[in-house]
Amino acid sequence: MRALSIDGAWVMEPRVFHDSRGSFHEWFRAGDLAEAAGYGLGLAQANCSVSGRGTLRGIHFADVPPGQAKYVTCVRGAVLDVVVDVRTGSPTYRAWEAVRLDDRDHRAVHLAEGLGHAFMALTDDATVVYLCSRGYDPAHERGVHPLDPDLAIDWPAGLAPVLSGKDATAPVLADAERDGLLPSYRTCAAWYASLRATGTPDVVGAPRVPVGRTPSG
Repeated sequence: MRALSIDGAWVMEPRVFHDSRGSFHEWFRAGDLAEAAGYGLGLAQANCSVSGRGTLRGIHFADVPPGQAKYVTCVRGAVLDVVVDVRTGSPTYRAWEAVRLDDRDHRAVHLAEGLGHAFMALTDDATVVYLCSRGYDPAHERGVHPLDPDLAIDWPAGLAPVLSGKDATAPVLADAERDGLLPSYRTCAAWYASLRATGTPDVVGAPRVPVGRTPSG
């Protein structure tokens, strides 16, 4: 896995095997992620979204702790996937990085807890699947407007963004910071350290298992 410019974000660029039948690739390898992040994903939920061309989803994140780490790929069509550092006090606070995810190169992006996530569909029926370390909890879900001019995310030209009502009324980053809605980098760093100490997040109904160990019995 290759680290992105924002601490806590990585891109996985798999080797894709093609033959007369089609293709095969490994889009998630727990060991590779654990080696990069220092702890496992602790899978709690898997999501799938299908979007028309121009659909813009995000910027979404969750309160930390516990936050919600995500591992994202596009299995049909293409999207521009964007990681946004919304952690106050972070060396890269307000920075963003974009990665094209599509059904040709099959890249995947991992975002640690506390990072903001958004994507725009570049094709019709763009199908995004993502693994989550925690289940959806509306009481702790947050959002920032993806068209915030201060963030100035370089969304594809020529596409009219289509937002949900919730995303269209999300606060800009400055207002979210003023209202105390953003995670702090210090809190996130402490949370990452606690996960590295055990190897994997504490998923409801599953034991905490350090990386490289298996449950006894």
